[in-house]
Amino acid sequence: MKIIGTGSALPEKVVTNDMLAGFLNTSDSWITTRTGIHTRRLLSIETLEDLALKAARAAIESSGIQPEDIDYLICSNVANSYVSPSLGSMLLSPLGCCCPTFDLNGACAGLVYSLDIADAFIKTKKYRNILIVAAEEPSRFCNWHERETSVLFGDGASALVVTDGEGFMDFRVTGDTHTDVLYYKRALESTPYDRVEDKTEPLVMQGREVFRLAVEASIEDVDVLLERNGMTGEDIDVFLLHQANLRIIECIREHLDQPREKFPTNLQNYGNTSSASIGILMDELSRAGQLKDGATLLLSSFGGGFVTGAAILKWSGIQY
Repeated sequence: MKIIGTGSALPEKVVTNDMLAGFLNTSDSWITTRTGIHTRRLLSIETLEDLALKAARAAIESSGIQPEDIDYLICSNVANSYVSPSLGSMLLSPLGCCCPTFDLNGACAGLVYSLDIADAFIKTKKYRNILIVAAEEPSRFCNWHERETSVLFGDGASALVVTDGEGFMDFRVTGDTHTDVLYYKRALESTPYDRVEDKTEPLVMQGREVFRLAVEASIEDVDVLLERNGMTGEDIDVFLLHQANLRIIECIREHLDQPREKFPTNLQNYGNTSSASIGILMDELSRAGQLKDGATLLLSSFGGGFVTGAAILKWSGIQY
């Protein structure tokens, strides 16, 4: 499987750290020293569907194929205003696609989870062209009266078109149960018979434990993939890591003992956009000509669950 198209979309509203300090007990210095984030984009006049459509259309256009050539749509999404229908179902007609679709909640690792599934689908020879859309609005999960989580996130969408070809070399996806360290709970409708209290709880995150799990799990994924493929960090041209926290990225970089220029970031501008983050970064780098044809890329992500996903691929140049 190889990537033949990329796209991304971000809300118009730019929110700086100083703007948050106007109503939260925080400051630009407090946020940047702990996370590396300076600004983020938040939905205000757009909907998540708007962002998903914009990213998907850009990916299809850059791929050189037509919407009707898409054989499957996988949509990575943690939550949105609709429980049903799926976000993927809502995208089909506006895009001009007529194909099966489903939503996948792999938290922040959802894009790599989706790529792993797409790779398996393509290997069956039943499907050839697959559109992957990662659309997230984590700003809607947070309690905006406290700073521990609300300052971390931004909204956004990314999309990839993949097809059969020589590109992806290997995947590693994992899952374990650590519900208490990171969760967002929504209450369902009550029935005359339920006896269990059910209430919505804004995002809860045990910051130090999430930091530890993220660093340890990502390092393990990267080490396993490199060893399994007879490679070292020197063999990777670009590391595209989940854009959650600059300190996490730096810990992984130091473990691999690789130069900073191999670890591009954009979290300083967008915050943590959940499963959309790697795709947004990939699209920006590709369109800027910073991903060279034949370059070896390593993707690594982690998220609530606790889940992780990593992959190694050879980049094929895309003409925009």
